[in-house]
Amino acid sequence: MTQQNNGNLKSNNREGVKTFVLDTNVLIHKPDAVLSFKECDVIIPLWVLEELDQLKVEQSDRGRSARHAIRFLNDSNKNYSGNLRNGLKLPDDIVLKVKMTHSEIKDVDLKLAKADNKIILCAYDLQQEGKLVFFVSKDINARIKALSLGVHAVDYEKHKVSIETLYSGFKEEKTSDDFIQNLVKEGSADCSSSDVIANEFTEFSSEQSGKTVYLGRYDKSLNKNIHIPSTVEPVMGVSPLNVKQRMAFELLLNPAIECVTLVGKAGTGKTLLALAAGLKMVIEDKHYTRVLVSRPIIPMGKDIGYLPGAKKDKMSHWMQPLYDNLEYIIGSSKSQNLKSIDHLVNNKLMEMEALTYIRGRTLPKQFIIIDEAQNLSPHEVKTIVSRAGSETKVVLTGDPYQIDNPYLDEESNGLTYLVEAFKGQELAGHITLGKSERSKLAELATELL
Repeated sequence: MTQQNNGNLKSNNREGVKTFVLDTNVLIHKPDAVLSFKECDVIIPLWVLEELDQLKVEQSDRGRSARHAIRFLNDSNKNYSGNLRNGLKLPDDIVLKVKMTHSEIKDVDLKLAKADNKIILCAYDLQQEGKLVFFVSKDINARIKALSLGVHAVDYEKHKVSIETLYSGFKEEKTSDDFIQNLVKEGSADCSSSDVIANEFTEFSSEQSGKTVYLGRYDKSLNKNIHIPSTVEPVMGVSPLNVKQRMAFELLLNPAIECVTLVGKAGTGKTLLALAAGLKMVIEDKHYTRVLVSRPIIPMGKDIGYLPGAKKDKMSHWMQPLYDNLEYIIGSSKSQNLKSIDHLVNNKLMEMEALTYIRGRTLPKQFIIIDEAQNLSPHEVKTIVSRAGSETKVVLTGDPYQIDNPYLDEESNGLTYLVEAFKGQELAGHITLGKSERSKLAELATELL
């Protein structure tokens, strides 16, 4: 007990140490976010615990994160010296406390019925005590309110990725005619570039003419650029309409590349290409047992259980974009085994499932497509990808500029985080699709509106 008290006294006199007050949504985004603030004091307001307590009963991603955060706090209280009221001494010189009170501010009409306002007032109190305080929240409106009170407010940026410099999956290079001739004739060519990474594509053009473009994919195990032919057979009736779509098919149809991310604006063909490749790998190549398709259910803010009807009826509202793509593939394909969506589902060649119900499952030998993955947090993406069993391929598609999750943006979502985290891994590949192929009108709308 004496040792714990000495530790508490030391933590209370940490002059010049930054103090971070965490909002509830930070712990939902990353349940062990406390560990990100090395050599700092981390404050959890009591009302954050109240909100976590309300969320923990949900069977949604938020509920799971809330339960994880609560377990983390409980385990920390058991495993480290001190206590949550006076300060726990965590690794990396982190001191964790729960603040139990707040005071009101004269002439400021903050509605104290809202937990958000009480959390902000905790940060304000600590700043009034002379501490160097930062209020950390994924909620931009909460940050604005804190800033209005003179409190430093920041986003939680542990998983932030610059969208401007996001890995694109390809580059351009001018090279000699001898290199190009060897690449095309032999099917591969030794790699002379030092900055190329695993499964990155290169568009080679001649140093002399500079016109004709030849495509290669870097195979790290061979240390060679593998030639990608300019023409490919249609995949379940779907032909690539541009060079980036050819790159996408190269990644999607390669079983050795177990995780593929496709990023692009509306109409670039992300979902269509993934579905066509998945059906080919299941029906024709028989490399996987089924295609499992899912997407986050964000707009309702509730589990699909709240929707009327049976499970199929509940799912149909959110899966309609996938049905549209499947109907196009079925209409274009000449495969005798591709008769209808019901035929695929009834014969267990395809399964459509809400992300909520993928949790806890182990999914071996399946081609998994997660559509609209930009609406997932990095923690959620980690949980989903970790569900992959033996010989399973996971494909995540999305547009970082079309996010419905109120606590994510183009730089903090799970899709862009995964792209950067898996960059250069032999098991992973990525392509940023640029040109919309939906229609000229769709392309114009994406560019101008």
